[in-house]
Amino acid sequence: MTPGDPAEELERLEAREWSREPNPTWRPVLRRILTLGVAVTLVLGSLLVLLAIIGGQLETRVAVLAALMALIPLVIIVPTYLWLDRYEAEPVRYLVAAFLWGALIAVVGAFFLNTLGLALLVEAHWVDPFATGAVYLAPVTEETLKGLGIFLIYLLRRHEFDGIIDGIVYAGLIGAGFAFSENILYLGQAYTEMGNEGLTATFIVRGLMGPFGHPLFTSLIGIGIGIAVSTRSSTARTLATLGGWACAVLLHGGWNLSAIAGIEGFLSAYITYQVPLFLGFIGFLVWLRRREGRLIGQYLSAYADAGWLTHSEVGMLSHLGTRRAARAWARRRGGVAAQRSMDAFQDSASDLALLRSRLVHGTAERDAAQRETVLLQAITAHRKDFIGTPVM
Repeated sequence: MTPGDPAEELERLEAREWSREPNPTWRPVLRRILTLGVAVTLVLGSLLVLLAIIGGQLETRVAVLAALMALIPLVIIVPTYLWLDRYEAEPVRYLVAAFLWGALIAVVGAFFLNTLGLALLVEAHWVDPFATGAVYLAPVTEETLKGLGIFLIYLLRRHEFDGIIDGIVYAGLIGAGFAFSENILYLGQAYTEMGNEGLTATFIVRGLMGPFGHPLFTSLIGIGIGIAVSTRSSTARTLATLGGWACAVLLHGGWNLSAIAGIEGFLSAYITYQVPLFLGFIGFLVWLRRREGRLIGQYLSAYADAGWLTHSEVGMLSHLGTRRAARAWARRRGGVAAQRSMDAFQDSASDLALLRSRLVHGTAERDAAQRETVLLQAITAHRKDFIGTPVM
């Protein structure tokens, strides 16, 4: 990895399996237009269907009131998952897409599948079809549809889907979007049927006691997919993905079971296992974020040994506090432009560390060597902007 090493450059050129020359046809443009068209159609179509569902069940003023109250938990949920995503921030468009998948596509799909399943249970004269639907049917359909969103994001940006944290972040936002739309229906129905008392009780249970319900359930799928992308074993990938999905379904089913068990049953389950589980999950998130900082330091050290970085820069990049201090220093030194260069330097270095991790574990993409070169060049260029001269 020595800068300018001819042997290393030759190795990288040999590893490159695609050309930098642009595609001279219109096919790439057409593919992008087609992809964007499908995405926009899917989102707008789901939005119209969701509005029709809400409009068919709730009055306009009730729907607006329920939507405003459903926004409150998002003030807690979304910042929590974005807080986890500090070392290597995911592209905003994918974060928005994750939320919209949960809030529109997964909700609409689950509504129709759950309705169809419940109708079949009623037609079959199933004993207590509503309880069966809540405990067994809804968790399967909802977690499957939410998990599909995570999997699609991985397929679209597999070069940057680095592991468990990425999986949890996308899963959390999909779950937050799903809970938002679902809460509008539940809160609106509670107000329509029981007035302010019903609205307050439902908001306390869904908005205050269990705001992390759907995000937490789906995070288990994100953990499974995150583990899957970090291993070369096809068996391990399958087991991790299915295991995460199964755990999400079981946890979701347990929550629904406690919700229909009456106030005493719900409170007992909430205190004995739901609160400890939630606290354990928060502790796990804190550990994951600290671990990512340590891994960044570990995998960037080789580049410091080769002269691409200094060891003091590696130390700075390994801790969020020193990263903030470095951005403030760059702003004092060269204004907003220098701070932006420091931001880009830190982002590129984080991407480089996670790419090196995939290379070490044998899970990197085929063009990883080319990507490594691009990131190293970006790091050098951005350093020039806020220091003036490269470290080499």
